[in-house]
Amino acid sequence: MRFSGIDDLLAHDDLGVSDWHEVDQGRIDRFAEVTGDRQWIHVDPERARREGPFGGTIAHGALTLSLCMTFLTQVVQVDGVTFVVNGGFDRVRFQAPVRAGDRLRGSVRLVQSRRLGDGARIVVRTRAEIDGGTKPACIADQVLALY
Repeated sequence: MRFSGIDDLLAHDDLGVSDWHEVDQGRIDRFAEVTGDRQWIHVDPERARREGPFGGTIAHGALTLSLCMTFLTQVVQVDGVTFVVNGGFDRVRFQAPVRAGDRLRGSVRLVQSRRLGDGARIVVRTRAEIDGGTKPACIADQVLALY
């Protein structure tokens, strides 16, 4: 969603929903390579089918969390904001595994805001929803400063 400025953004609670993003085995493998987290539950489909509790490989929780940034940047564009500082995450909960091949999208809400001169400090809650799932994969509250 495009907002005409910070005041327009702060006037909304529901900020929008992203497109669906597939979390396929290739994406999981690339994330494992970058992070060095090569646990078999993520990168060994055959073993994960045989021995794992999910019937196959699952995405890293950190991969799911990092996709929350992808969802946020797709959902929220604010005219006049020249840069955003990521202050981190206050609260993160993983509620369901993301199986290889699942599609995720982010539903983003503004849960807190405070003006900072010409900018603002905001907290957004992103729900990483699994296509066809009953529970979100992740719910994360992220602190951002907009200038």
